[in-house]
Amino acid sequence: MSAEPADIAKMPFEAALAELERIVDQLEKGNVTLDDSIRLYERGEELKARCDFLLKDAEMRIEKIALGPDGKPKGVVPLDPA
Repeated sequence: MSAEPADIAKMPFEAALAELERIVDQLEKGNVTLDDSIRLYERGEELKARCDFLLKDAEMRIEKIALGPDGKPKGVVPLDPA
């Protein structure tokens, strides 16, 4: 990994998950030094936290859809209340 790693805080879910999967693959193969394993594990933890945050955020936005008595959506609030 010679390139500068991407800023996790700015990563979209798909990019964070893809990098996390690559890290897991590397660690499972066991072809990295102990120091690299520790570095990869720490980055993986940060990526997991980012994915968890983004999923929780998506859950909260989905829960804002209001259903009427007939079970159909009766209204929604903006996804990005800015």
